[in-house]
Amino acid sequence: MKFQGSDQYVATADLMLAVNAAATLQRPLLIKGEPGTGKTMLAKEVASALGRPLLQWHIKSTTKAQQGLYEYDAVSRLRDSQLAGIEGSERVRNIENYIVKGVLWQAFEADEPVVLLIDEIDKADIEFPNDLLREIDRMEFYVYETRQLIKARHRPLVFITSNNEKELPDAFLRRCFFHYIKFPDAETMQKIVNVHFPTLKKDLLSAALKNFYDVRNLPGLKKKPSTSELIDWLKLLLAEDVPVDALQSKDEKVSIPPLVGALLKNEQDLTLFEKLVFMQRNNR
Repeated sequence: MKFQGSDQYVATADLMLAVNAAATLQRPLLIKGEPGTGKTMLAKEVASALGRPLLQWHIKSTTKAQQGLYEYDAVSRLRDSQLAGIEGSERVRNIENYIVKGVLWQAFEADEPVVLLIDEIDKADIEFPNDLLREIDRMEFYVYETRQLIKARHRPLVFITSNNEKELPDAFLRRCFFHYIKFPDAETMQKIVNVHFPTLKKDLLSAALKNFYDVRNLPGLKKKPSTSELIDWLKLLLAEDVPVDALQSKDEKVSIPPLVGALLKNEQDLTLFEKLVFMQRNNR
């Protein structure tokens, strides 16, 4: 089965090609792009479109690769050994009762192929990707406490997202198929908005998109507004029943849109935008 997009996710032709290429090569698909461009949502939509279960591993700065495989809860075993009577001693002797299966283990032992999302891998330390090389490449790992070799019943379709906070090791990159999600142009963005707001009036959508790209294209912004912020802004415009006239400037110059706090998220960017509007109004 090939991924051909979905009703809930507007996928460009090159993105669909990347998903299917990674599936054909049986390699993880490494997805990069600005925050809010749908990297995480892609794995969810592919799983839904292909009818596969989705397993998610959201990475934090403290996450270790071992946690994706399994963790041995030695503290609980020690506590139980101290508290257990005759009846509880059997549980303590069986070390498997204290092995906590990680997301990778769950994916490997699943009865059917799954979609596995490793989200924001660049948040972890630099050794994290290297520590997963063997497991992702060979689809197996060894459990030293129980002397078990865990092999994948089915190779999962692996999605790995990154916001480029850290460079990933070359050895890891060689094992992935890479795709960068470009920020949507106005035409693609209109399709994305239509998925979320199918009844939105065309004149309001046109005026909102012009305002959005005027803000986004301002040079020097520290944080450019993303797709998710546009969706939030449109939701507010509809909730507050903001008229189209409030989004349009008579002289076609850039103006401060209502509820701009949904688009600009820090005072430096807001000040910069206000200065631009002031300079245009005074023809400087």
